[in-house]
Amino acid sequence: MGIKVPEKCITVEEAKELQKSWCDTRLPEINSCLGFEDTREFWWSVKELKKYIRYVEKESKEQGIENPGIRAYFGAYPKEKCKMKKGYATLFLAPTGSPAGELGKGGDRARNNHSIQAYNSGSSGEPPISY
Repeated sequence: MGIKVPEKCITVEEAKELQKSWCDTRLPEINSCLGFEDTREFWWSVKELKKYIRYVEKESKEQGIENPGIRAYFGAYPKEKCKMKKGYATLFLAPTGSPAGELGKGGDRARNNHSIQAYNSGSSGEPPISY
């Protein structure tokens, strides 16, 4: 008997549809505005993501946060800090959660926990790798 698939997983077909819709409705305008093909996918190893999740869990527990979360944000590197000097897009992860008993302590409306460092420095394909 295999591992139960988590509830929020989507099929390959659904993922392809989401990627196609994003590319069809946003990509031409973004690339035209920037003057280059920006990245649209980001990669981290499972090992490094687990390490970050353990860090967030440990720090959150020490702060009395019972159910921490992680929110993903789009970002863009300033041109002068970008290796390619273009200002490519990035995606970073931000821990969320409030100490037990506080209003809005969890879920998708939880506040960002700025006392725990966010996570970045994934890699991406050049050109971007389509789903």
